[in-house]
Amino acid sequence: MKTQELLTRPSIAKTLKRIIVDGRSLSKCSTELGITIPDPRQQAFCRACIYGVLRNYFSLTDDLSTLIKKPLRRKDADIHMLMLSALFQAKFMQTPPHALVSENVKAARSLKKEWACKLVNAVLRRYLKENQVSALDSKTHFNFNHPPWLAALIRQDWPDNWESILTANNAHPPLTLRINPQRVTRSKYLEALIEKNIEAVRTHHSPDGVIIKNPTPLESLPGFHEGHFSVQDEAAQLSRLVLNIDKPGSILDACAAPGGKTTHLLEHLSEKNSLLSVDCDQDRMKRLTDNLARLGMRCKTLIADATQLNAIPEKNYKFILLDSPCSASGVIRRHPDIRFHRQETDIAKLAEKQLALLETLWRLLADNGKLLYITCSIFRAENDNVIADFLETHSDAETDIENFLWGFKTKYGRQILPGVSNMDGFYFSLIKKRNKCRDQLAN
Repeated sequence: MKTQELLTRPSIAKTLKRIIVDGRSLSKCSTELGITIPDPRQQAFCRACIYGVLRNYFSLTDDLSTLIKKPLRRKDADIHMLMLSALFQAKFMQTPPHALVSENVKAARSLKKEWACKLVNAVLRRYLKENQVSALDSKTHFNFNHPPWLAALIRQDWPDNWESILTANNAHPPLTLRINPQRVTRSKYLEALIEKNIEAVRTHHSPDGVIIKNPTPLESLPGFHEGHFSVQDEAAQLSRLVLNIDKPGSILDACAAPGGKTTHLLEHLSEKNSLLSVDCDQDRMKRLTDNLARLGMRCKTLIADATQLNAIPEKNYKFILLDSPCSASGVIRRHPDIRFHRQETDIAKLAEKQLALLETLWRLLADNGKLLYITCSIFRAENDNVIADFLETHSDAETDIENFLWGFKTKYGRQILPGVSNMDGFYFSLIKKRNKCRDQLAN
């Protein structure tokens, strides 16, 4: 245990450097961290610091700039991250002063930066002595700890909601489960949670969801290994209701990995439906097959690029679900590294790919079939604008989405904003394919 405690702060600094400087993803770094720091208590401390620095990076960086004379060199980014983490511990975790200084000085030594021990010691002692914090309002000056371009685009697209969106992006998201009705009912699962003294409530809009009120390791939740639930935000659970598979026929889940929506569909499909799940990423597809195995489910899978028409062998699908690659601007609260990895120029490129996916998949959809276009983005350029461009060149397409009691109605779909009803940001547009022969007869 003592060895692990010595590793925690150096591991935090290294992980933050990999994410912010080297461009690694938070999810992959978290997996690696779990191997380096197997103790659950130390893991929780590391993750709290990492997520905390990512969410408060810009204001913490400004605080640090008032405490050091000149910026550190790129090769010493680990020390920079160590000090940001230490400031986060001081400001938000109420770490005792003596432990704050001594443990972070030890961490600098563990990083083999002996010269930095004096610097870390001096910076933290000065901070503690002067209680040095930025005199500027972190909300307005630091765009709620968002890059300027990101805050500006959110403000442009949502002039009446931008402050609540930015605030929600910095909040801690709930742990939301989707109950597998093939194994247990939601009511029975809630009873099992009560028996374990785990407080939970039903989701408001999804009939399949449960929100765990307090942080709880997944493995300690009843029925994890038995496939009683999957982790899935309530907004993502709504896709099944919007697509509304109400008749027999084949279903295509494009861009399906890691399988949240595939498994959700399978939980409710009849024997008269068949499902093919497609994704171009082999590693993510492995996660999909692992999820299928844990839940005791089977379906056809295919590793293929859904923008290539001939990559998918079958045609005439009655239902197509396209959970399109996007900026993920609606899930920043779950993935705070997005604010570092996403660039303004990405949006137009993503919209181009989204339109290409729609073009290809439309040719695979049967007459009178339904295609559900989903993103976890809040940007109009990836949502209504993409659908508008698609409809402009497809006279046989029409959007049709019911007046659900969630989200904002847009011209071509519905938009959920981050934090509203405690859900992630999601966009849905349901496109129906008219029968060309029937249209010609009508004319």
